[in-house]
Formats: sequence, structure tokens, C-alpha cells
Amino acid sequence: MSELRGALVGCGFFARNQMHAWEDIPGVSIVAICDRDEARLAEMGDAFGIAQRFTDAAAMLREVQPDFVDIATTAPSHRALVELAASLRIPAICQKPFAPTMDDARAMVAACEAAGVPLMIHENFRWQSPIQAVRRVLSAGEIGAPFFGRVSFRSAYDVYAGQPYLAEGERFIIEDLGIHALDIARFLFGDVSAITARTQRVNPRIRGEDVATMLLDHEAGFSSVVDCSYATKLETERFPQTLVEIDGAHGTLRLDEGYRLTVTAPGGTRVEDVSPPLLPWASRPWHNIQESVALIQAHWVETLRSGVEPDTSGRDNLKTFALVEAAYRSAASRLTLDPSEV
Repeated sequence: MSELRGALVGCGFFARNQMHAWEDIPGVSIVAICDRDEARLAEMGDAFGIAQRFTDAAAMLREVQPDFVDIATTAPSHRALVELAASLRIPAICQKPFAPTMDDARAMVAACEAAGVPLMIHENFRWQSPIQAVRRVLSAGEIGAPFFGRVSFRSAYDVYAGQPYLAEGERFIIEDLGIHALDIARFLFGDVSAITARTQRVNPRIRGEDVATMLLDHEAGFSSVVDCSYATKLETERFPQTLVEIDGAHGTLRLDEGYRLTVTAPGGTRVEDVSPPLLPWASRPWHNIQESVALIQAHWVETLRSGVEPDTSGRDNLKTFALVEAAYRSAASRLTLDPSEV
């Protein structure tokens, strides 16, 4: 099995998790990193022993010619970087959100398809082990065909401390967090034919919305609710746990606080602890997300070696990104919208 040589663009807040995860995957090495901020570049390079450091992504990719590039920058830079990678026939894994607009996202997919190179979006929440456990119960048919679902993320965690830019954008919770919850809903319940959304801004010190409630009509013939909040003060802080409720024809499933999975089926009720493992480089409470980073990156490597399309390919993630766009338009217009028409 030949070694895969990767390059990283973007040495910001979250990229350290990605670097740790790459180190844990056999047969993979990050051989070069890039950031326009020389201080961040030096800090990351020193922390992970990366000698090849660049402030220009094009220069790095042309000189290093990696087997893949990990794009860990913010959304406005994604299209240019993905199209650069496509022009050099370099597979790309790109951080979410996909892009600033649907037009940009579609152009990125088209560029990679024309070049014949894979594009995967780093949509990691569906890879969390508790969410994977929920999917296994559904796939096994234990509770029968679902007729209602709920995906919920409610917290008052200070996400702005580590990522101050989140307080500055016109869009916040749907674009940053809701995109994950919407993708989980697609992963568990299938694609969506209509969405109705409502948003609020509770925190006066931010510009965007910090509360969102969305009703999804799934093509499978039932509805789910996706609700997100960074303004919810609870007795115990749940960050970054996603809770799930599913009612099926033969039983129910609940993924509750503390990663407690309760399944009630015709044979009775069982309770499982589906807590994610604490990886050696991870820290609580982020370990749930950090584990999912390791799992999605391992999936990316498997797809590169096997030649199959990633589960969260650019083409697939267009559907999740369309839900984000449709949610904002629905909240503004107070109409129910078909995401395929966005």
C-alpha cells in the first residue's frame, strides 16, 4: 500500500484536529502546509514537524504535487482553492460550509468532475459514533418505518471565544451548525422535498441568528424537526451533543444527553452507552467532534484507495447546502420551499 502524501491549506482553529487525525491514519503523511498568516504557519509546522511551509497555495500545490489537498479555510476561499486543485488534478477534501453560494458550490463540483478528481466535503457530524449507532438501529428495522424524527442541538456554549468571526457574519447558526444537523437529518431520514424555517437572534452582541427551527418534509413520506440554538442555558451544558428522537411503526429511538441510546422495540426496551472514545489527542467536550474528524478522514483515504465516491462527496453535499440556502430563504419569506429549486 503506497503512502498518500497530503497538503493542508489553512492553519486556523479547527485545522489542528485535522492534523492530529491525519497522523493517526496509517500510510498517510501531511508533507506541506500553507497559511497566509506566517505566525500560524510556523506554529502548526513546529507542532507537527512539517518542514515545507508556504504562504501561497498555488505555489505549494505546484511544487509539492501532493496526492490530495485538505482545504481547511473559510468558505469565501473555497471555490478558488478547489478549482486550483482541480486544474492540477489533485483530489480535494474541503471544509464546510461548502461555499458562500450555490453557484459557487455547483461550480466546484463541476470543476472536479470535469477534471476527474474526487471532491469530499468535511461534513463530519454524521460520522460521530453516536449518530452512526442511530443509523444502525434504523437500518436494522428494529423500530419499523419512521413516521417522525427530530435532530436537536441546543447549547449556550461560548463558541465565539475560539471562533470570533462567528459573531460577525450576517448568517450564523444555520450556516455554521444547522448545516450539520440538516445533514444528519438527510443521513437518517433521506432527502427532503420541502423545508419551512424560522430564525431568531437572542444574543444582542452577534449579527446573525443564534436560534433556528426547521420543519423538513422527507421524500420517504414523513416529517422531521431540526432545531438549533446557541442561546439555550440548561442545567448541564450539552455541547457538542446532538440529540435524536425517532418514532417508528414498531417502536421508538432516543439518543439523549450523555450519549444514552434508548431503543424500544417489540421485544422490549434496551439502553446503550454510545459515548465516543476519547482519542489520545482529544479533549472533552470536543472529543465527540474530534473523533468524527478522524473517522471522516479515514473514510476519505479509503475512497481514494478504492476509487469509490465519498459518502459526503461534493455532489451529495449540494443537497445539504441547498437545505441551508432554502432555510434562509424560508425564514426571510416565511414560505415553505422546495430545496431542489434553490
